Amino acid sequence: MFIILFLIVGFIAGAFGSLLGLGGGVIVVPALLLLPMVLADVPTLTSQAAAGTSLATMIVTGISSVIAYGKQRTMDVKSGFIFLIGIAPGAILGTFVSRLLPTDAFLIYFGFFMLLIALSLFFRPQQHKEKEVEKAYWRTGIDDTGKPYAYGFSYPTAIIISVVVGFLSSLFGVGGGAIMVPVMMLLFGFPIKIATATAMLLVLFSAIVGTGAYALGGHVEWLLVLALIPGAYFGAKCGAWLNRRLQSNILIIVMRIVFIALAIQLIIQGIM
Repeated sequence: MFIILFLIVGFIAGAFGSLLGLGGGVIVVPALLLLPMVLADVPTLTSQAAAGTSLATMIVTGISSVIAYGKQRTMDVKSGFIFLIGIAPGAILGTFVSRLLPTDAFLIYFGFFMLLIALSLFFRPQQHKEKEVEKAYWRTGIDDTGKPYAYGFSYPTAIIISVVVGFLSSLFGVGGGAIMVPVMMLLFGFPIKIATATAMLLVLFSAIVGTGAYALGGHVEWLLVLALIPGAYFGAKCGAWLNRRLQSNILIIVMRIVFIALAIQLIIQGIM
C-alpha cells in the first residue's frame, strides 16, 4: 500500500510538474507533510526533510521533462542558462533559511505563497516591443494558436530576479518552476508553452543544487525518494506529452485551479 501510494503521488507530481513547468514540488511537499496525518505507516517529516526529499525527486522529473521537451524543441535553452546564473546561489541561501521555519509556519507561508502565484496568473502577460528591451535578450515567433509573440529581458534584471526565484524555490522545495513560469510570462512576455518547457531546465539544475545542500544537512529521505522516482519519471513524460497537445488557454486554467486548491488546503492545515 505504501509503495503504491507513493508511486501515485510521484506520477501526479511528475505529470503536473512537467505539464505546467512546476517541477512537481507543489504536489510532493504537501503530500509528504499531510499524508502522515491520515496514514499511520507514512513517516512524519520535518518541513526541511519534505523540501529536501521533494527536490531530490525533482531531479528525475527534470531529466525526464528536459529530454521530452528537447525533442519537441520548445525549450529556450539560452534564456534558461541566463536565469540559472542567479538561481544557483539563491537556492543555496534558501536551504539554510528553511531551517528556521517550524512545520506549521512552513505550511501557512507555503500556502500564501502559492495563492499569490495563482492570483498573479489572472493578470495579462506584459507585451514587449523590441525597443523596450534594447541591448537585451530578444526572441520572436509564432505560438500554437498562430499568433505572433515577442519576449525579452535585460541580463541584469533576469539575474537579479532569478536569485530571488532560486531562494524561494529552495526554501519551499518547489524547484523554481512554480515561481519562474509566472515570472517569465508576466514580466518577460514568454508564451506559456515556452515558459513551461524552459522552466523544467531550471527545475533540473536548481533541484540538483538544492538537493546537495539539503543532503549535507541530512534532510533528504532517500527511501522515499526511491519510492517516488518511478511514478515521477513516467508522470513527467505524460505531462510533456499533454503540454504539446493542450491549448495555451487550457494550460492557464489548469494552473490556476491547481495552485488555488493546494494553497487553500495548506493554509487550513497550517492553522489547524
